[in-house]
Amino acid sequence: MKIVILGSGKGSNAYAILKSSSKKQLGNTIIQGIFSDYKNSGILSHGKDFGIHSEYIHAGDSYVLKEPFQDNWISKIKQLNPDLIVLAGFMKIIKEKFISAFNKKVINLHPSLLPSFPGLNSIKQAYEKKVKITGCTVHWVNETVDGGEIIAQEAVRIMNYDTLHTLTKKVHTAEHILLPSVIKGLSDGEIDFPS
Repeated sequence: MKIVILGSGKGSNAYAILKSSSKKQLGNTIIQGIFSDYKNSGILSHGKDFGIHSEYIHAGDSYVLKEPFQDNWISKIKQLNPDLIVLAGFMKIIKEKFISAFNKKVINLHPSLLPSFPGLNSIKQAYEKKVKITGCTVHWVNETVDGGEIIAQEAVRIMNYDTLHTLTKKVHTAEHILLPSVIKGLSDGEIDFPS
């Protein structure tokens, strides 16, 4: 299973995937490439460290991946012919044309137990609402932001002594376990692609 990873920031989830792949823990998976909308992002550095094709692609200033940038992203990704596209901290909203171009091949990692706290600042929202359990979700991507079919979730208990900082670390730790496990499940056929 050939995968491409998209991200915008530090790339800690991409690093977890790359590390799992280097230890042969992702089943029959090949990481074809990593793309980022930030030139100096950590995700590109991690990719290069692991010898993976890692490339910056301009995406415009909008929080939505718009034309004509979208066409360039689609073209670059299609050159690698991936079976799966993993959004790992990709901070652009992708629209119908992109989703259609990679029909039922795009998953996203979100730092809450969806459908609770979609969108931005999910960990902070959960912390400020004083919920007792939050976590992270991997879901298929559709036209609704954080609204696609849920594949898997990992719960994180919020303790009375947790700060926003400690909670963020706990959620990220859960993410680094959940996302590689979903990729392995898809590769092994334990998790089905949508029909």
